[in-house]
Amino acid sequence: MSDQLFSVSGQHILITGGSRGIGRAIAEGFAARGAKVLICSRSQESIDAAVNEMQEAGMSVSGMTCDVSDPEQIKSTVAAAIDQMEHIDTLINVAGVNRRQRAETFTAADYDFVLDTNLRGAFLMSLEVGRHMIERRSGTQINIESLNTWMPLKGVLPYAMSKFGMQGMTRGLALEWGRHGIRVNSLAPGFVLTDLTKKLWSDPAMQAWNAANSPLGRLGQPDDMIGTAIFLASKASAFMTGQTLYVDGGFSSGWSWPIPLS
Repeated sequence: MSDQLFSVSGQHILITGGSRGIGRAIAEGFAARGAKVLICSRSQESIDAAVNEMQEAGMSVSGMTCDVSDPEQIKSTVAAAIDQMEHIDTLINVAGVNRRQRAETFTAADYDFVLDTNLRGAFLMSLEVGRHMIERRSGTQINIESLNTWMPLKGVLPYAMSKFGMQGMTRGLALEWGRHGIRVNSLAPGFVLTDLTKKLWSDPAMQAWNAANSPLGRLGQPDDMIGTAIFLASKASAFMTGQTLYVDGGFSSGWSWPIPLS
């Protein structure tokens, strides 16, 4: 007997930042399970490459360019997505940027670069899609937070601030939109090995630190995020909204410290 509790087959999914990394993995995860997926990215080249590869694998995937730091591009992208797919069942806000440097060295431009994409862009995308979902009285939104919303890391303060803001956004929208049949939750990845983080995690000191502090003793992979995203978009989480699920290998369980254990 086929259990439909976790099924996303037939859903129409819009994913920002869906051409690489975690967004790409989630897009493939949904498409492989029968969903119709539309991915967005700032780069047309990145979109074309991702869509071609997924279509060659037999997945129902299309793509559009969208810089979520531009409100007008958000409006036109959502309108085009609805025109193409007729409706949006699930929005997944993945698009994000970061800059690693000491807090005192950030400029106003640096701050705007991070916050305009990570928080302002996600908020405006959620609102644009949310209005459509309110009309349909149905929908699910999934925001990609970060381990930074459990405890901020040094050297990425605007990024951490944007993710704390996203957690507040998740809870606030869940509170306001539940009466419309819309659920809003977040997935918070831990340390995940992607093309953008390979250089960071190639450092032996970083590898040793992760091995010592991660209960599961390894870095995450983008595919590790698929199951939680599927759960949050499916009927299995029907009575769940306003929540953040940490998919972090256990990092948020607590710190390991160098004392001898008998």
